[in-house]
Amino acid sequence: MIYFDNSATSAPYPEVLKVYQDVAQKYFGNPSSLHSLGTSAAKLLNQSRHVASEALGGATGDIIFTSGGTESNNMAIKGIALQYSSRGKHIIMSSVEHASVYETGKQLEGLGFRITYLPVDSTGRVDPADVEQAMQDDTILVSVMYVNSELGTIQPVAEIGSILARFPKVFFHVDAVQGFGKLPVEPARWGVDLLSLSAHKFHGPRGIGLLYMRKGIVLSPLLSGGGQEDGKRSGTENLPAIVAMAKAMRMQHQSLAANRKHMTTIRTFLIEQLESFPGCLINGPGKGSPNAAPHIVNFSFPGLKSEVVVHALEEKEIYLSTRSACSSRQSKPSRVLLAAGLDEARASSALRVSLSEDNTMVQAKAFISALNEVIPNLAKIMRV
Repeated sequence: MIYFDNSATSAPYPEVLKVYQDVAQKYFGNPSSLHSLGTSAAKLLNQSRHVASEALGGATGDIIFTSGGTESNNMAIKGIALQYSSRGKHIIMSSVEHASVYETGKQLEGLGFRITYLPVDSTGRVDPADVEQAMQDDTILVSVMYVNSELGTIQPVAEIGSILARFPKVFFHVDAVQGFGKLPVEPARWGVDLLSLSAHKFHGPRGIGLLYMRKGIVLSPLLSGGGQEDGKRSGTENLPAIVAMAKAMRMQHQSLAANRKHMTTIRTFLIEQLESFPGCLINGPGKGSPNAAPHIVNFSFPGLKSEVVVHALEEKEIYLSTRSACSSRQSKPSRVLLAAGLDEARASSALRVSLSEDNTMVQAKAFISALNEVIPNLAKIMRV
């Protein structure tokens, strides 16, 4: 089997699964309980928060544990919008954000907020100058992702953070779900106020994520109740998943440089092969681009439906995707690719390979060999 869909979800490390099981068995007390079992659980919870902060460049802000990237994004954007609506109702985000950001913006528009959706260039990259130009007197939040999940474009978040430093009343949120474990994630250095992560994207368990918050920020909570997570996210903490995520974060942080180099080598090989493949077009940043994440390759075979290619490769036990998993069952072309200027034929035929450090050059060569067989056969069928 060749698994090239790591941006949808990644296989958890065996060490992470072991930690999950050990904590579930030995530290089953509620961290809010006053007895010794609760105290032991609370200590482990705080240790996990420290590990997560260290993996985020030693960030000194608050770490709020959530159920994953979607909740973290909703919590950040709605929390700021509702808490600071008296200050303003204008929000800026890019036109290529993940659905959990983009659809949150659409929902807030129904509540009277105004959203400016920034354009992107042909690689899917935001121009920092457009952020400054979009600022209004009542702007309260800018939300721009770190790495685009479909095109693999690295957004200029540090540059945007520098611009926003001149607007102290405007908060900056970054969805870094696709960046952690592949690139350095340093919210404090970037001038980021809120940052979202999801564990299952970097070999952690599903159903757990976090929201980093700069100290001093007040959010209107999405979940009210017992006041866990400093009152920002009520509900008994999922301690086994939290500790397992912290384990995965530490492992990814320690091996970041080697993993990044490994994935970049495979990505470069794939792009070189695909560039010479008849009828294939590369979408997003090309080979050697400084704005390319090391793990994502997006390409199209115009005239062939991407779903047909996906299923043909699946028969050979090769697994990849057409777009972000949250939108992959939609029949219409990708909103993200259309925003980057691709026509409908190219967007409808787009495929995404997303790597992890577990992938090998042998797998990459086998994938290209399979394409050499599958694509000509499908093209013949389509012409009949």
